[in-house]
Amino acid sequence: MLTPGGVYNKKRTHRLYERGGDLFLVEVKSGKLKQLTKTVERESSPSFTFDEQEVIYLKDGNLYAWNIGNGQTRQLTDFRKGRKPADPDIIKDKQELFLREQQRDLLEIVQKREEERKQQRLVQKENAKSKPKEIYTDDKSVDNIVLSPNGRFITYRLVTRPANSKIAQVPNYVTASGYTEDIPTRTKVGAVQASYEMGLYDTQLDTTYTISFKELSGLQDKPAYQRTSGQAAPEARKVMMFGPYYSGDGRKAVLVARSQDNKDRWVLAFDPVTRTMRELDRQHDEAWINGYGPGEIGWMPNNESVWFVSEESGYAHLYTVNASTGKKTALTNGKYEVQSVQMAQDKKYWYLTTNQVHPGEQHFYRMPLNGGKMEQITRMTGAHEVTMSPDEKKLAIRYSYTNKPWELYLMDNRPGAKPTQITQSTTPEFNSYPWRDPEVITFKATDGVDVHARLYKPANSTDAGPAVIFVHGAGYLQNAHKWWSSYFREFMFHNLLVDKGYTVLDIDYRGSAGYGRDWRTGIYRHMGGKDLSDHVDGAKFLVEKHGVDPKRIGIYGGSYGGFITLMAMFTQPDVFAAGAALRSVTDWAHYNHGYTSNILNEPQADSLAYVRSSPIYYAQGLKGALLMCHGMVDTNVHFQDIVRLSQRLIELGKDNWELAVYPVEDHGFVEPSSWTDEYKRILKLFETNLRK
Repeated sequence: MLTPGGVYNKKRTHRLYERGGDLFLVEVKSGKLKQLTKTVERESSPSFTFDEQEVIYLKDGNLYAWNIGNGQTRQLTDFRKGRKPADPDIIKDKQELFLREQQRDLLEIVQKREEERKQQRLVQKENAKSKPKEIYTDDKSVDNIVLSPNGRFITYRLVTRPANSKIAQVPNYVTASGYTEDIPTRTKVGAVQASYEMGLYDTQLDTTYTISFKELSGLQDKPAYQRTSGQAAPEARKVMMFGPYYSGDGRKAVLVARSQDNKDRWVLAFDPVTRTMRELDRQHDEAWINGYGPGEIGWMPNNESVWFVSEESGYAHLYTVNASTGKKTALTNGKYEVQSVQMAQDKKYWYLTTNQVHPGEQHFYRMPLNGGKMEQITRMTGAHEVTMSPDEKKLAIRYSYTNKPWELYLMDNRPGAKPTQITQSTTPEFNSYPWRDPEVITFKATDGVDVHARLYKPANSTDAGPAVIFVHGAGYLQNAHKWWSSYFREFMFHNLLVDKGYTVLDIDYRGSAGYGRDWRTGIYRHMGGKDLSDHVDGAKFLVEKHGVDPKRIGIYGGSYGGFITLMAMFTQPDVFAAGAALRSVTDWAHYNHGYTSNILNEPQADSLAYVRSSPIYYAQGLKGALLMCHGMVDTNVHFQDIVRLSQRLIELGKDNWELAVYPVEDHGFVEPSSWTDEYKRILKLFETNLRK
């Protein structure tokens, strides 16, 4: 069983873990520690074999087994780069064959030594029978190596990485050497991606096979955006596979496959003997499938059904599917998300973290194994990150509230138990300030949906005052919640703004996490569409319901928040008088593949999505005051992004903007002086342009 602290055996009497590239086995009750390896090479990914007589692990890309009883080690795989050498006994060229036979017929010494070499090769082949088969991978790399419970089959994934992919370089100007040094980073969206194959090594037959996924349902389907655009259908979409995941009795297995465009995920029954698979579930999304899949899957105690998490209903919920009949059952349902899943040791209950009380709260629940009433265990308003003790009788809880940073609590694992705080992390100086508890509210968007937001209101506000709207980053992230934000600097800055008489609104716009599939994918093929209109509607809400002056509204944010700020300043110039765009994406065609292709597909296949989603195309619309801040060694959103936009603004003759650069900063700033400088500039921007 995999846990944050390593891997337990079935009875949880022993635990395996890696530390510093070596492996350790600890006896849980006594704490007695045994070091299994002590080498220069790294040993990793330890686990117990099905019979728990051996420990298997990875070293140098191969699978090894260490016998717990006698301490002996054996190598289970022998993956080798390159092509398999030609068999010297097999000669296809007729001229070469003639010369070889002539030499052997004419010269006794040649004949004698040839026979000796043949005998040596026979001995080598006989000795090789006790060693794993040499598996040559050409130029492919190997990962996801899995040993079957009976030890007969070893499955693996072959990865073909594109050759000569162009990698963006980020210049680093402030260096110890005094020379500008390039930092290699990544390709840009639309570059050729790695492709994957699944291999199977049958140790009993000493033979390898390639597992085909070509028959997956829908694999040949053309995505909707290509059907409407009339583009030619691809031959077949590529897939990436995970697993196999074997049942508790070791007799059954399932695989998870995902299309590389992330529009499909399949759960597949897999038979390693016949090397065949059968579809148990297919989740399709014309936008993109959520991250649930690998790791969020396992077997029920009856060894007949598999559990997994799916957004089939529109929200992430827990399902089972019978591996023989294909019957699928939803164990949870409703307009909330199941955010973590763990089966109890006694196999009678599930332990779940969900946000069913409120989208902005996270609580820990217990539920019968086959579904039914969920018992809420945690009760404090906010978020609970729960780790159970090895015997599952106690809970260690990392808890926070909106204006109270994370602290550690202990409590009994039962509803109604009282949590006891055991850490106090804040200082008297921090506690001396009355940090505000912003109200988590909803307002109506133009299309009628409820948008969640945090509202910070100044006390005794009488006249039409200024307001600032904050845009969280990452796109698929949540910030209008009731726990301590990862944007804690912004939280403190918002308190400062309110002290100065500003109203602040922090919106979970379309694309944010926590609100189900439709909200998550609301930005598909148009970033800067509904996610931006939600902020425009938020500004309208502030004016109509909270007396904000419509001429004195600012907006700011970093990363995705910086992108939205630019789109707001360029396309909604009469709504926002000033904006601070921090470490902003200015052209999505220059961002990374994994994130961007999910939302906008690929630029060469869906150029419309990129043009309407990239601020650089709308820079001519700038009217208000714009501040841009960017780290020069940003390896996520490259400094090149903001340089290109700056040149565009220069060519357009715009003079109401400024760029602050941070020579030693990456995407997330590190130096306190940089953070201080940035927020002083943001405050000056708002004080200069939003005050009467």
